[in-house]
Amino acid sequence: MSLMRRHWRAVATFAVASILAFIWVVYVFLWFVGSAQSSGLVPGTLGLWTMGNLVAFILCAVFWELLLVGIPVAMAAVVAWSWWKRLPYEERSEYRFGRRSRPAGGISLLLFIAFCIKVYIDGKWNVPMTAFTLNYVVGSTIAILEWGLIVFGIPGAIALAWWIGHEMTKP
Repeated sequence: MSLMRRHWRAVATFAVASILAFIWVVYVFLWFVGSAQSSGLVPGTLGLWTMGNLVAFILCAVFWELLLVGIPVAMAAVVAWSWWKRLPYEERSEYRFGRRSRPAGGISLLLFIAFCIKVYIDGKWNVPMTAFTLNYVVGSTIAILEWGLIVFGIPGAIALAWWIGHEMTKP
């Protein structure tokens, strides 16, 4: 509260800039969706999308969002950081912002990448996703989990066995 009382203009500017950035993110995404359909990057009907269409759509959307939103937001963040650094150290040390723990969210991205690899290996990259059966998706998920156990589980088990052996030999 003391930060808001002392620097209400900067806080208000930050709040307005955050709202405008959020609106700009939504606008850029809506623009990209319309452009992706009209340019032929993706079919207009979701039932005709292939895994290749999905990956191309995601990568292009991320590119345009980073280009049109990320660069201006990064420049604004540099300006805000330089403003923060110009405050006297004593004043900055008065403001205690709580540290929050972040849950790990990279697992779903890894599973999506593994699913893309599985679809590519199976030769279904350019097959419409409506042709995927439930058995195929569940079987692919089980195979991906097995890959994960092999890739991460075996080295993890070796490291755990080494650590237990190391701890047991300590006096």
